[in-house]
Amino acid sequence: MKKERPTVLYDVPGPRARRRNVLWTLLFLVAVAAVVWWVVVSLADKNQLEWSKWAPFFTDARIWETYILPALKNTVIAAALAMVIALPLGALLGISRLSDHRLVRAAAGTGVEFFRAIPVLILMLFANAAYSEFTDVSPDIRPMYAVVTGLVLYNASVLAEVVRAGILALPAGQTDAAKAIGMRKGQTMTYVLLPQSVTAMLPALVSQLVVIVKDTALGGAMLGFSELLASVRPMSANYGANTIACFTVVAVLFVILNFALTTFASWLEGRLRRGKRSTGVVVGADAVEELATPGEHAGPNDGTR
Repeated sequence: MKKERPTVLYDVPGPRARRRNVLWTLLFLVAVAAVVWWVVVSLADKNQLEWSKWAPFFTDARIWETYILPALKNTVIAAALAMVIALPLGALLGISRLSDHRLVRAAAGTGVEFFRAIPVLILMLFANAAYSEFTDVSPDIRPMYAVVTGLVLYNASVLAEVVRAGILALPAGQTDAAKAIGMRKGQTMTYVLLPQSVTAMLPALVSQLVVIVKDTALGGAMLGFSELLASVRPMSANYGANTIACFTVVAVLFVILNFALTTFASWLEGRLRRGKRSTGVVVGADAVEELATPGEHAGPNDGTR
């Protein structure tokens, strides 16, 4: 009889534990099935499962052209703009929090802690009021500006902490080795620490990007931004009060967007890991050439941080 190999995380369950686990699994499945049955019966009793309420999404192209696709476009644009701005800004703030200069650290830390503590919806509302009072931005596009601004301020502060934690998680020997070959701190950060920490930070970064996509719905709820969630009300009003069907379609579209984002991130993470295994290159040729010409560039002992 083959002996099971023990694990360092937990003891291998015995016969009684296996039976207990099977029993709990069956009870959980029964509970889930009961909840699903109750939901289906409740929807059927309220006539929410009738084909007439779902048919427009399959037979009428106008519902897509008039409501869903324009709203999807606005959601993607707002999320993409927020990502493009928040990622580099968050990286800059995270690196600034590791600066040797006290004023830089204090300024970056104050901004990060301040905007991270404020709910993103309040940031959107403040941004909308500021654009209304102090700018000439058209009311038609002001909600878009407000949503992107709120998303950038909040998520950049969160991403800054992700970047800082990813860099601090690297072994101290990486920095010591870079100093030993004469790298300045900026070179160490650019060519040694950041490239190695990106792979470790990627899951947390992707999670925050998914949050950005979902938080665009806050602009539709409070600012009249024409995004996916905001399209439910006019669709339901014009197609027979099919609110459940509209919410279901919108939820599926959000799932597809976030699944595409996480799939791309998983592919990118795998590619980065394979690239590191195949090359092992950390410092670029330009950096090596720069370090090899002390006459043109400052040396390691010139006081430059």
